[in-house]
Amino acid sequence: MGPIGFPELLIILVVALLVLGPKRLPEVGKSLGKGMREFKDSISAADPFDDDAPRRAADTATSAPPRVTAATGDRDRDA
Repeated sequence: MGPIGFPELLIILVVALLVLGPKRLPEVGKSLGKGMREFKDSISAADPFDDDAPRRAADTATSAPPRVTAATGDRDRDA
């Protein structure tokens, strides 16, 4: 038994369309994709008990690094 090919995928999609209907099929696909994304994110997290890791990563990616002036040594933030 080999990998699933195009004819098999087409049959699966037709059966799903008949069972779920054209209105509900996109909703099911969207929720399935969201669930798979959350599962992947939970598995690949660096620390599974650290709930703030995604928020801290987003904060550091959007904030500018501090700029140190040579004359005073003070740290400035670009606004």
